[in-house]
Amino acid sequence: MTSDPARPHVLLLHCHDLGRHLHSLGARTVTSPHLDRLAADGVVVAEMFATAPQCSPSRSSLFTGRWPHANGVLGLTHAEFGWDLHADERHLAQRLGSAGYRTELIGMHHESRTQADDRVAERLGFDRVRTGGHAEVVADRAEQAIVAMAASDQPTYLQVGFVEPHRMPGARDADGVMGFLGDHVEPDTERGVDVPGYLRDDESARTEVAELQGAIRHMDAAAGRVLDALDRAGLRESTLVVFTTDHGLALPRAKCTLYDPGLEVACLVRWPARGWAGGRRLEGLHSNLDLTPTVLDAVGVAVTGGPPLHGRSFASALDGRPDPNGGRQEVFGELTHHDYYDPRRCIRTREHKLIANFSSAPGFMDASQSWTHRTSVHPDADHPHTGSHPAVELYDLGTDPLELHDLADHPEHAATRDDLLRRLHRWMRETGDPLLTGAVTPPLHTRTLALLSGAAGG
Repeated sequence: MTSDPARPHVLLLHCHDLGRHLHSLGARTVTSPHLDRLAADGVVVAEMFATAPQCSPSRSSLFTGRWPHANGVLGLTHAEFGWDLHADERHLAQRLGSAGYRTELIGMHHESRTQADDRVAERLGFDRVRTGGHAEVVADRAEQAIVAMAASDQPTYLQVGFVEPHRMPGARDADGVMGFLGDHVEPDTERGVDVPGYLRDDESARTEVAELQGAIRHMDAAAGRVLDALDRAGLRESTLVVFTTDHGLALPRAKCTLYDPGLEVACLVRWPARGWAGGRRLEGLHSNLDLTPTVLDAVGVAVTGGPPLHGRSFASALDGRPDPNGGRQEVFGELTHHDYYDPRRCIRTREHKLIANFSSAPGFMDASQSWTHRTSVHPDADHPHTGSHPAVELYDLGTDPLELHDLADHPEHAATRDDLLRRLHRWMRETGDPLLTGAVTPPLHTRTLALLSGAAGG
């Protein structure tokens, strides 16, 4: 059966920690033929940025269209981190399900408190949830779901998440290292190895990046199986496909930082029946909280109930028409909690990046999950990992795209710094950022206080 053209099926594929590290997006030595084919067949949203450089906060924005500091997910949602969406937040699955979509989640779930699958389904509005599994398992289940999708006369929202290329422990890891291979991925050097320019290019870094390239290739193969299943089912033309990731690479000065390598994300969109095809590039700044309103707009589902969305639909731009919103003049990013409390906010325009730091933590948070580090930052970077960071950082993206040289204290850039500070403060105020009123404590703080109180008999 085929879906109503006005209510297409929606397939949203996502993965961990990819950034824009695909061959078709400029990563010369990465092997990613299946997602490259999607890019060639669809529309590349060229300058998409995450709201946050870590897993759960970014995904919370992706699936609610709202800033992490507003929707409640200011840190990780699993284990003792314990952050969760506020009770009145509505997931994309809830909004589509209320409009008559059948909804299913397969694989990675990391946008609300980690619970049993049936509880996740109830909380987020999915008819069925099957979490967990490496890429092969996720692809198996997605293929099954697409067969059922093709047999149904009801439009389906299918959300498929891959854990790769997240770091994962494996028997081949050296002591003190968590690499990218686990026990099921092989390094990839078929096209060579390019170390990103913000890092020191040495043999140790090349070894680590080869592992990362292997994990990306592994994920790409699984994504290709899902896309091929859509073709076999005869649903290619009538299905809105989105592929994206949560944030940048799990390498120094990327994931868990507000530099561009931490916030830049791939975004590939395809819907041939509407003309979202042909390998076009959509330029201009976009935030991943724009994806939920874009999907809802595209399939004709009104935004009702729940708090107002912060994201903006760019469906008209995908159509090739002028954006009625005029496009974004800036994007914002935030980090509050990840491994530890390290509150930062940023504003990025086409020309500049300003980062406001609210603690004296190290220059950037370590995303290696390793005691022994194999990759280090470029030797010219003004703010290495060691040592604390200044209150404000400012970078000229035209002359310094790697954000290595901080201009915040240069008198000739004072006017730019102050203008961006004003704009950042206005955004924080208008969106109710809790940092404006003081420190933000994690859920574990509340739980530990309860234990102390209970032990004291109070």
